[in-house]
Amino acid sequence: MTVPQGRRSSTFTRLLRYGFTDPSAAERLLAAPELDAVRTDPVLLDALGATADPDLALLGLVRLTEAQPDHTARRELLDTLISAKPLRDRLLGVLGASEALADHLARHPGDWRALVTYEAVDLHPGVAEFERGLAEAHDPVSLRVAYRRCLLSIAARDVCGTTDVSQAAAELADLATATLRAALAMARRAAPADAAQCRLAVIAMGKCGGHELNYVSDVDVIFVGEAVDSADEDKALRAATRLASHLMRICSETTVEGTIWPVDANLRPEGRNGPLVRTLSSHLAYYQRWAKTWEFQALLKARPVAGDAELGADYVAAVAPLVWQAAERENFIDDVQKMRRRVVENIPAGEVDRELKLGPGGLRDVEFAVQLLQLVHGRADASLRSATTLDALAALAAGGYVGRVDATQLDDAYRFLRSLEHRIQLYRLRRTHLLPDDDADLRRIGRSLGMRTEPLTDLARAWKRHTSVVRRLHEKLFYRPLLDAVAQLAPGESRLSTEAARERLVALGYADPGAALRHLEALASGVTRKAAIQRTLLPVLLGWFADSADPDAGLLGFRKVSDALGKTPWYLRLLRDEGAAAENLARVLSAGRFAPDLLLRAPEAVALLGDARGLQPRERAPLEQEVLAAVGRADGGEQAVAAARGVRRRELFRTSAADLIASYGTEESPAEADVGALVDRVGTAVSDLTAATIAGTLRAVVRAGWGETLPTRFAVIGMGRFGGRELSYGSDADVLFVHQPREGVDDQEAAKAANAVVAEMRRLLQLPSADPPLVIDADLRPEGKSGPLVRTLKSYEAYYRRWSLVWESQALLRADPVAGDADLGRAFVDLVDPLRYPAEGLGEDAVREIRRLKARMESERLPRGADPTLHTKLGRGGLSDVEWTVQLLQLQHGWAEPGLRTTRTREALHAACAAELIATEDAAILDEAWVLATRVRNAVMLVRGRAGDTFPSDGRELAAVGRYLGYDAGQVGVMLDDYRRITRRARAVMEERFYGA
Repeated sequence: MTVPQGRRSSTFTRLLRYGFTDPSAAERLLAAPELDAVRTDPVLLDALGATADPDLALLGLVRLTEAQPDHTARRELLDTLISAKPLRDRLLGVLGASEALADHLARHPGDWRALVTYEAVDLHPGVAEFERGLAEAHDPVSLRVAYRRCLLSIAARDVCGTTDVSQAAAELADLATATLRAALAMARRAAPADAAQCRLAVIAMGKCGGHELNYVSDVDVIFVGEAVDSADEDKALRAATRLASHLMRICSETTVEGTIWPVDANLRPEGRNGPLVRTLSSHLAYYQRWAKTWEFQALLKARPVAGDAELGADYVAAVAPLVWQAAERENFIDDVQKMRRRVVENIPAGEVDRELKLGPGGLRDVEFAVQLLQLVHGRADASLRSATTLDALAALAAGGYVGRVDATQLDDAYRFLRSLEHRIQLYRLRRTHLLPDDDADLRRIGRSLGMRTEPLTDLARAWKRHTSVVRRLHEKLFYRPLLDAVAQLAPGESRLSTEAARERLVALGYADPGAALRHLEALASGVTRKAAIQRTLLPVLLGWFADSADPDAGLLGFRKVSDALGKTPWYLRLLRDEGAAAENLARVLSAGRFAPDLLLRAPEAVALLGDARGLQPRERAPLEQEVLAAVGRADGGEQAVAAARGVRRRELFRTSAADLIASYGTEESPAEADVGALVDRVGTAVSDLTAATIAGTLRAVVRAGWGETLPTRFAVIGMGRFGGRELSYGSDADVLFVHQPREGVDDQEAAKAANAVVAEMRRLLQLPSADPPLVIDADLRPEGKSGPLVRTLKSYEAYYRRWSLVWESQALLRADPVAGDADLGRAFVDLVDPLRYPAEGLGEDAVREIRRLKARMESERLPRGADPTLHTKLGRGGLSDVEWTVQLLQLQHGWAEPGLRTTRTREALHAACAAELIATEDAAILDEAWVLATRVRNAVMLVRGRAGDTFPSDGRELAAVGRYLGYDAGQVGVMLDDYRRITRRARAVMEERFYGA
């Protein structure tokens, strides 16, 4: 029944109060015949309103009721539901939190009875209880059904609060143990001959081994096998491997009842490249000789769970001493830190802020910190040797290794994050660690965690609070000042006096003196030649690092470069003997992310910093020659383009390093005074480098597909900032593609070849790589995205003659050939010159159209929420304002003033001033604003490592942009005020010159 607007039924209003988000749908569901007996019972609505998602719970209840085989079964369910509060809370709690378990109940409508029992043993079942729950399973399908039935009871206790998150995680691990045992039993029954030949032990690792499993997670295992009595070892291992493989398939394969979880054996020696099953002696041989630090860290969680119990116990006893000696390994702490950094770096940028497990302030932060402290201090203190994170954290606090307040806060944060992870996974029983971005999902999760008043707001606030606690405590724990000293302690030696060094680092501006101290100890400890030279350099380097906005990053970067190159004699000699090299390196490493990232991908490029000539940008001709030579030596298109991109990476480092050093200045030479010339050098260098890379890619594609000659002449025309040789570090390459069939070649064949070239070029340049991406953007072509990617010269001529709009004439002001057939490129320029420099200039209609387009762009394209006074591209007095003003002058007067026929903004502005088309003062104002906005864009890329059109919001990044622009520490406010003042003046000139205001 439809209720008129403003006259809602009492039921509708009551459902809203109970927390239903779709009361109309809930009314319809309550009216289902199956609920006749209970729909008016207030107990039902009270119970539904107490669930995480009343709408979901009601829908699940209706489905479960409909699925009952007959009226008697339906009546039994509903009577029990109304009369037994424990069942009511459990069943509706599960239905309101898990769509997947509701699906299971709809398929197996009798399984609700698994929630009826409410005895003491039912409150906290262990492996034995779960084994009984799985006992009747005889094949993979029935095992899945029984597993979900057991999972149903765990979830019910979890969502009702009968168990806390750590108990639920332990029960999930116990259920996994019982499941592995059942799967192994099935595998043994299927192959009794194999079972008779071998002993096989299953060792749980990761969260299963730590007794802290998620609802949906890979179950990490290691298999250990031995021959039975006098059986042949090779045959026994093959038999054990078949059993282990079958066990994995039983658990992992998808059946009509879905899957259980993947069994992952990749933590075994040699990973997926190693044998699935090894003997105990083979395991020990590997760990003693080849294992890496992370493998000992992983072994903290090792726990025998299935198969031969004696063999499993022997394995754990044998590897334990190796685990607790791991902290004595060379570079132990550095290895662990690198692992943590690598995990964070692999998270997609768009997911970092929602990543529960791996993101900053996430679960892995806690686990890494706790495991590191265990490995360091567990050598001498056996009380720390727990495989469970929260138990280990409690032991660390009890032993004084972690402050009790810190441990309590960290325990609370970890429990919250694990509870959040459980609720997210429970909904659809899918493996995920991402916080949803859908309000309905967030509302359900918040309510499931007890946040009933404002679930969205409260959940966001709690998430922020707990992750910030973890971030702060993680830094405190992971970089404890004593860790490095303890980890590298010689027997009987004590080196614990670090206070003076910490105070010195704080005074120098280091935000994390503990981490800085460990880096210093790693760099300067020992009696090697490398350590001796670095001890000499470090006092000076620390001063240079402290002169930057991020000294910690500078010191960390220096350590990384030294780790990569410290054993190469020329590196240490360069830093020691070439005074400029060390200072230049310090400036580059502490100025942001972009240049250090480029350097660390090819550390040998540090040699460029030792010679002033090494920092000079290379001319385009020799650069293109090198790229083409590298392409010529390569085997295949992908290898050729990889070589071209490698050259581009090195030259980007050369350009960015020179830019940073010129902007900061050195002790021998002040910062570059002519920042306009610096901007021009960067724009020219990056544009020439991009052109050379595209030329190399074109050569590689043609050679791979057609040999030395393409069936059609082909040219690439630079557009936008690329054609103007004004590219920033993060700019896309705007281009047009033009071709001309060779004599005797069919037009269709030529077009097909040209399009194939374009497609392959774009594919190769966008292949995943450690090198910076080069995105080719052809959207300025005729008809935009709807038009063909490549046209013949005649096609361009026909289009421009008949259809060309004024904005296209404006865009063609930047057209300049950058690669391919030079004669064809010149012919294209000759074709478009009359369009971009129209005889007698623009008519009034065209001028009005340009002004209309600019006004529309200002109102529609500025990103929502962006500050128009600080947006470098589209904001007030930014790049767009200056460029459109100059381009209007070019369109109006380029036909008569040869100096205006240039693709470069500053050259055209100076030519307009020389021709007295704009006042000198106005030209200077526009030029200053354009240079400043361009430098800010370059600075953002250099500091953050990714492009941006606005100032960073992060305080340290904002300070780094200020240092690049020449402002001292603490002058961020002055910098922003100056930017607003300069661009405000430019906007006033633009209003007058462009709009005629």
